[in-house]
Amino acid sequence: MERKILNTVRGFNAVDGAGVKLVRVLGNQTTDAYDPILMLDSFDSENPDDYTAGFPMHPHRGIETISWIVLGNMVHKDSIGNEDGISDGEVQWMSAGSGIMHEELLPASKRMLGVQLWLNLPKKYKMVKPEYKAIKKDEIQVIEIPNGELRLLSGQYKEYIGYQSKYLPLDYYDIRLKPNSKFKIETHINKSIMLFMLLGDAKIQNEIIKEKTAVKLTQGEYIEIESLDEDLEVLFISSDRLDEPIAWGGPIVMNTQEELQEAFRELRSGTFLKENKIEGF
Repeated sequence: MERKILNTVRGFNAVDGAGVKLVRVLGNQTTDAYDPILMLDSFDSENPDDYTAGFPMHPHRGIETISWIVLGNMVHKDSIGNEDGISDGEVQWMSAGSGIMHEELLPASKRMLGVQLWLNLPKKYKMVKPEYKAIKKDEIQVIEIPNGELRLLSGQYKEYIGYQSKYLPLDYYDIRLKPNSKFKIETHINKSIMLFMLLGDAKIQNEIIKEKTAVKLTQGEYIEIESLDEDLEVLFISSDRLDEPIAWGGPIVMNTQEELQEAFRELRSGTFLKENKIEGF
C-alpha cells in the first residue's frame, strides 16, 4: 500500500536568535500532525548578514536538536563543556534532557544551507543527562540509488547502519535526485514519516510539492518521490509517534504545564542545570 499525502506545510520567512533570517516550517501548531517532530527551521542564504548574528546562549529541556548543515558552518558551545564546529555535510545532535545551556554561531560562508529539527523526547526520557554528538563526514554513508544518492544521517537504510539515536528511533536521510527521476522508498507501515523539500520541487501522488514544504504521509509500505526538471534534494524522516501531551514554552518542551512552570522557576532561581555544570553557568 502506497503512502498518501496527509498534510503539507509551506515554510514562511521568520527571524530568530539574535537576528537570524530563516524559513520556519513546523512549530507549535503542527505538533500533532508531525509527532514526534516539534519544529523544523530551514536556513538558505548567500548573504552572511542574514545569519552571522547566530543564536546566543539559551536554555533547552525535554528535546533533542538535530542540525544538518549541507553547506556552511555551525559552532557549538554548551554548559556541559563541549566546544565544537561542524561544516559542509555534517550533523550536530544535542540531547537537552534535564537541561542545558548552549549557543550556536554561524560563521560567514559562501552559502548557508541546512535544517534544524527539534525532536521531542519521550516522557520517560525528559530528564535524562544532556549530551552532545557531532556526526562528521566520515560517519555519514553516501549510498548510490537510481538516478541519485542518499546520505544516511541517522538510523538505517536497507542493510546500511548509521548513527543510532539513543532515546527515540530516527531514520533520517538526505536524498538527492537528478532531474526527471523517480525514487521509491519502502517503509515500515506504522512509522510516522515526513518529507521536506529542501531544494527543488517534487511530485508526490501526482501532486506538485514546492520547495521548503514539509509533507506528512499516511501509513503505508512505500512512498515514491519524483523530481521535476531540476535537481531535487529532499529530507526523509521516520520515527515513532509519541502521542503524549505537550507543554511547550519557548526553548522548553515538557508534558504538563506544571513541569513547564517548574522549569522556568528553576531558570529564574539558578537551579535549572542538573548535570556537569561548569564555571560560568
